[in-house]
Amino acid sequence: MTIEQRLADVCQKIEAAEREAGRSRGAVTLVAVSKTFEADAIRPVIVSGQRIFGENRVQESEGKWPALKAETPGIELHLIGPLQSNKAANAVALFDVIETVDREKIARALASEMKIQGRTPKLYVQVNIGMEPQKAGIEPKETVAFVAFCRKELALSVEGLMCIPPAEGHPGPYFALLEKLARECGVEKLSMGMSGDFETAIGFGATSVRVGSAIFGHR
Repeated sequence: MTIEQRLADVCQKIEAAEREAGRSRGAVTLVAVSKTFEADAIRPVIVSGQRIFGENRVQESEGKWPALKAETPGIELHLIGPLQSNKAANAVALFDVIETVDREKIARALASEMKIQGRTPKLYVQVNIGMEPQKAGIEPKETVAFVAFCRKELALSVEGLMCIPPAEGHPGPYFALLEKLARECGVEKLSMGMSGDFETAIGFGATSVRVGSAIFGHR
């Protein structure tokens, strides 16, 4: 299949999963994960109509997205990889959504940079939903308090939660836990589900899914 056909196939699967879950068409946003791919590989996906993309690294994104954004108005760029505090200024300048707010130091750095730059990217808190030591994120039991801290202490507008469930086992219980935490936090957006499990995530209330290899293939 071509990259355009793979994109269409993913979109059809999202629509089918929405129907199966009894959700309205268009309830779920596709974030096409373009990390490690060059601009020439991304352009056909943009030409096909996709406007929302996810990247893992600030520096890599700076090398390709300013030009791509200039070529096509309306691109929305999500940071879905870990953010270091020394890259906060760059991230605020380039990204429209930052999904990986995962500790107080990053939240403070973002709050400071947003004031300096006058830019307000949308923010998601990353939850280490499986409490895995190798993964970033706030522990589930600390999530409600951390979201409240971001809002009350730093005046940050947190609109969603994001997670990457453990690779082993069924992801459903982890998606269900993130949805429960979102309700407790009073946030509406849930970024969960990737190429291997996005249909399951939609059944548990995902509002956006992050799909890379099913669209772009493997490097």
